[in-house]
Amino acid sequence: MCDTHSKPIKLIAAACKNLGIGLKGNLPWHLPNEYKYFINKVTSVTQPGKKNLLMLGRISFGTFDEKYLPLPNCVVALLSKKESNLPKHAHYICRNEEEVLKMAVTPPLCDEVETIWILGGVETYRTMMKHPWCDEIYLTRIEADFECDTFFPKINQEVFSLMDKYPGVPSEVQEEKGLTYVFQVYKRIENIKS
Repeated sequence: MCDTHSKPIKLIAAACKNLGIGLKGNLPWHLPNEYKYFINKVTSVTQPGKKNLLMLGRISFGTFDEKYLPLPNCVVALLSKKESNLPKHAHYICRNEEEVLKMAVTPPLCDEVETIWILGGVETYRTMMKHPWCDEIYLTRIEADFECDTFFPKINQEVFSLMDKYPGVPSEVQEEKGLTYVFQVYKRIENIKS
């Protein structure tokens, strides 16, 4: 039976102290374990046969480490107003976020999609953070400064609350390549069970 009303939306990103997430179309850091955490989150499903729909822009898609592609349990929707040729490992090209959401709740994908993960860019993060289906934001906070020209949008603390602990998310400080970082989860306040 197709759920044609909504799908859970989750955002995921890694950001340095000033919320920087990119420089000239690339990640400003190389943290393999953090990247594995990211891959694990977006490819994990709770029900056999289900897939996650990954929504991301062309530049964000270009940052993927080729060795992880194609991603298991994932359908990739690339956002682009200009792109007409489907890149390798992408499944759909969509002109905007609403087109992706409509596709997720319409046959045939509505039976297949478990979660919609937002992987960037900045405007897509900003737009989807405001969407009522957006329930969780997974943000890796890197405790260092990096030169960046792209920044994660400010999280509205009146809408989302930082969780002290969250199932499946390590709460201890991570160390890698001389850097420390923490995995954070923000949850939509109205959906937090007391």
